[in-house]
Amino acid sequence: MYAVIRSGGKQYRVTPGQQLSLEKIPAAVNATVEFTEVLAVAPEGGELRAGAAVRAAKVKATVLAEAKGAKVLVFHYKRKKQYKKLAGHRQKLTRVRIDEITGV
Repeated sequence: MYAVIRSGGKQYRVTPGQQLSLEKIPAAVNATVEFTEVLAVAPEGGELRAGAAVRAAKVKATVLAEAKGAKVLVFHYKRKKQYKKLAGHRQKLTRVRIDEITGV
């Protein structure tokens, strides 16, 4: 069984027991979070259902940790003008474990 959820503007294919890193979720470590924006669900041995057929589906997960992603460097440069600007960014991430998919 798997589901497709949306979190932080991205879509993820998740299965029970899977661990994944998402953009920061406002929840404490060891808290349970519920993703209600489920785009598609495929039960074991069943057919993929999407749209209005999965409106009641939910995915429950447990927050494992909070971390920062890899550093991304942003470099602006204009040739012949002696203009250079360097900035860095580290995305805040939340590590979650998918517990169950309900409402299938």
